[in-house]
Amino acid sequence: MSDAVIDLNADLGEGFGRWSLTDDDGLLSVVTSANVACGFHAGDPTTMRRVCALAAERGVSIGAQVSYRDLAGFGRRPMDVPPEELADEIAYQIGALEVFARAGGARVTYVKPHGALYNRVVADEEQAAAVVDGVCLTGAALPVLGLPGSRLHAAAEKAGLPVVAEAFADRAYTADGTLVSRRLPGAVVSDPAAVIDRSVRLAVNGEVTALDGQRVTVRARSLCLHGDTPGATRLAQAVRAKLEAAGVRVRGFA
Repeated sequence: MSDAVIDLNADLGEGFGRWSLTDDDGLLSVVTSANVACGFHAGDPTTMRRVCALAAERGVSIGAQVSYRDLAGFGRRPMDVPPEELADEIAYQIGALEVFARAGGARVTYVKPHGALYNRVVADEEQAAAVVDGVCLTGAALPVLGLPGSRLHAAAEKAGLPVVAEAFADRAYTADGTLVSRRLPGAVVSDPAAVIDRSVRLAVNGEVTALDGQRVTVRARSLCLHGDTPGATRLAQAVRAKLEAAGVRVRGFA
């Protein structure tokens, strides 16, 4: 019997107006943390309010999924944003989501970068510091969810913010523990059985096999299940069932 504890997070609210991408209702019945799009890569006020209300009703932690201002590119295009401007935009996104979280009787309890920004702050010290500055501008000591060993976590710890290590069951890893770029073949693990197996291995053993076959140690408190994956809800249900069958306690960190 395992004594492991893991949080399951998913990117939610990723739509705009009449267009919808994620099965927010279904996934909020499975995950313990919701990374809610704040309008810069996806999301609009009505969607943000609806997802926050559902999350609060079901006891799911609400996180601000902050991004570069790139609605057309879904936040996945590299951008060069001056640090002060980026800090302001991070604070802006968190503040917008906080309004809707409070309307639903909850609060924003953590922050997670999205897409190109997530990957950028793994190694870019200046952009990482700008994200942390943005969090600090809100006046709340919010935990920062990100890749273990990243510049983002180093900057957050320096600023006195809690950090939460995250792993990905459906993304390929390099030998150094970073994510394989989505521009490269094999970056996304699409086989459901493989995703389920990787989820249990990450939660129980804290390891994953890199794209080149090497074993990589990844100690994480939270496991991301992408909400835009086809059949995401069924896959999330299967992952959670398999984790619990392995004796892993599925519990939020916030």
